[in-house]
Amino acid sequence: MTDILIRGARCVLTMNDARDEIAGGDILIRAGQIAAVGADLARAAPGAEVLDATGCVVTPGLVNTHHHLYQTLTRAVPGGQDALLFGWLRTLYPIWARFGPEEMRVSALTGLAELALSGCTLSSDHLYLYPNGARLDDTIDAAREVGLRFHPTRGAMSIGESQGGLPPDALVEREADILEDCIRVIDAFHDPAPGAMIWVGVAPCSPFSVSRELMRDTALLARDKGVMLHTHLAENAEDVAYSEAQFGCRPGQYAEDLGWTGPDVWHAHCVQLDAGEIGLFARSRTGVAHCPCSNCRLGSGIAPVRAMLDAGVPVGLGVDGSASNDSGNLAAEARQAMLLQRVARGADAMSARDALALATRGGAAVLGRDDCGQIAAGFRADLALWDVSGIESAGSWDPAALLLAGPQRVRDLFVEGRRIVADGRLTTIDLTDTVARQNRLAARLAG
Repeated sequence: MTDILIRGARCVLTMNDARDEIAGGDILIRAGQIAAVGADLARAAPGAEVLDATGCVVTPGLVNTHHHLYQTLTRAVPGGQDALLFGWLRTLYPIWARFGPEEMRVSALTGLAELALSGCTLSSDHLYLYPNGARLDDTIDAAREVGLRFHPTRGAMSIGESQGGLPPDALVEREADILEDCIRVIDAFHDPAPGAMIWVGVAPCSPFSVSRELMRDTALLARDKGVMLHTHLAENAEDVAYSEAQFGCRPGQYAEDLGWTGPDVWHAHCVQLDAGEIGLFARSRTGVAHCPCSNCRLGSGIAPVRAMLDAGVPVGLGVDGSASNDSGNLAAEARQAMLLQRVARGADAMSARDALALATRGGAAVLGRDDCGQIAAGFRADLALWDVSGIESAGSWDPAALLLAGPQRVRDLFVEGRRIVADGRLTTIDLTDTVARQNRLAARLAG
């Protein structure tokens, strides 16, 4: 593999421990890793392929800690546009029940492509329903085709409407089958090697769609297999009320009782965590996937992110599903995270650089990836180049403050040293064809 020298960037935002920002910076990529970062590295890279980064800010690739890729086929569905979480789910479950392998794969292609164009190099995904022969394998195939680093999680629902749950009975599975398939996908796809492109996690959908026994059993399974755990928690007031009524405790206590806290666990949303739960997550190093746009769309509230960070809770960002966000732009998510904390806590609650840290090294830490999220020698070569010479940044005194005045789509994107976006276009898939297939499938579902 030929070395690549990214040369002469207006600024390299390393997001390293010292938060170094290198004007006129170069980055040398070798064998999928960052070999060197600094100024004027040409002498260290004889024979390297040179990419001119003049007029660009370079950041680590953004990290998406929570998504439901299949939902890109159900954006802006009538009946769900103005509903709270539980009503929104009841509207969409019957539609999702008609999905199959093709819908899962094409929606994942679309969602991952959208993420890549917004600067994302590593994405998790939470797939918790498997109608009509769909499998986690469908999304993994799509990620390999697009070229993103991928952390899919084998989700599940086991309590249907007839047992007091939210999902229709047709979308739930037997718990023995769930555990068996978790073992299958971990054994087939999880790669523990350094620089791995695919990690697999285990992710029962939520405390209101699986049993207490499945929550406990999946935690035991995940730790036996050495993989991470993920679920939804404390997303809105309804969620907390359900936990108190059904389990006699708040969501954080329920999670702790079942083994769902620790550095190998991350929970989505956590909008309604109280001070005690924030302290629990900080002590146990339990991660949080903050999804600000989806929380706004569903009226769930503003997550106490500043309080979490101040307490030491690991926090990353997630776009959540495109049926509750309608977009999959991680740069826009980072900006929204910054703005919401300012609305809640004042203009100094979160800076543009703080929010970018959440979107990069913060997300990598939440997903357990100590090899991603920073631009430093030895880290994986996952890099986003943002052209700040255009209209979005015109007049900006600080182009490095990308989330205040900057583009929300990348010029170039590298994953494991491979350039999967070049001059604003995906190099790995035919995006026009993918979008056409996506729209045909959506029209068929709507009809």
